[in-house]
Amino acid sequence: MGIFDSIKEKLLTKKSAEPAKTTTAAKISTPAPAAPAPAGKIVIPPPQAGTQAVAAAKAALAAQEAAEAAKKAKEEAQKAEPVDIEATIEAMVKAKGVTLNWRTSIVDLLKALDLDSSVAARKELANDLKYSGPHPDGSAEKNIWLHKEVMKALAANGGKVPAALLK
Repeated sequence: MGIFDSIKEKLLTKKSAEPAKTTTAAKISTPAPAAPAPAGKIVIPPPQAGTQAVAAAKAALAAQEAAEAAKKAKEEAQKAEPVDIEATIEAMVKAKGVTLNWRTSIVDLLKALDLDSSVAARKELANDLKYSGPHPDGSAEKNIWLHKEVMKALAANGGKVPAALLK
């Protein structure tokens, strides 16, 4: 995984506020009359069990499927919403209790994200972003280019980046 992938992971991956729950997908099965229902499955009883039992099991299955569809729709909606890059980085910097010039400095931006900001790491980032200018081993020009390209790439990957940071 490259440096830019690490940046995307830190900024564009939405963390859910609620803990993940593991669920088993509902499956319809008709077991032999004496067989117990496997855990996590909704079992449709055989017809001789009565229409009320069959109807109740089908209703439970429909409710579970509806809940799973709603959860999937919510996750898709979250993916579609752009991540506010400026607010996210500001919150990270504030949590650290330090002053960083991340809006113009690639070194401070990487520090804000708890990523390696060394010359070697910036060289790897330049490779990730296809830097082809002079001074491949580090220069102010390259660092300025890196910062601008990171912001452009974040915007291209679903981030909401202020216009001032894209110039």
